[in-house]
Amino acid sequence: MLHLSKGQGYWLYGEDTDMRKGFDRLHGLVKDQMHQDIFRGDIYIFINKRRNQIKLLHWEGDGLSMYYKRLEKGTYELPRGTIQGGGITISSEQLQYILSGIILNSIKRRKRYVHTGNLHDEKTLCNNT
Repeated sequence: MLHLSKGQGYWLYGEDTDMRKGFDRLHGLVKDQMHQDIFRGDIYIFINKRRNQIKLLHWEGDGLSMYYKRLEKGTYELPRGTIQGGGITISSEQLQYILSGIILNSIKRRKRYVHTGNLHDEKTLCNNT
């Protein structure tokens, strides 16, 4: 079952993908073009040239699973980024936005607390309220 979480890695393949490719050929792209190990459990994203079809490939511990969607109207927007090793790293939120048809450049974020990992910093947390 496909579950998007912040704990996983999300890799968008940097080139157009022939959607006739199945499990084995997409796994080959992950291994040979993106230089990634599919067995880490990350999700690999492939989009066709017309930007109206998307495939997500994921290792679930006992086999590969694939999510495949074709839009009847409209296109998927791709995030801007530097292609490293054949792919672009994106967040789970960006993937949700892409799948939902949200324009990525229109998203504005409000300030949020980010935990630094320092447990002894409790006084600072209490004083910032």
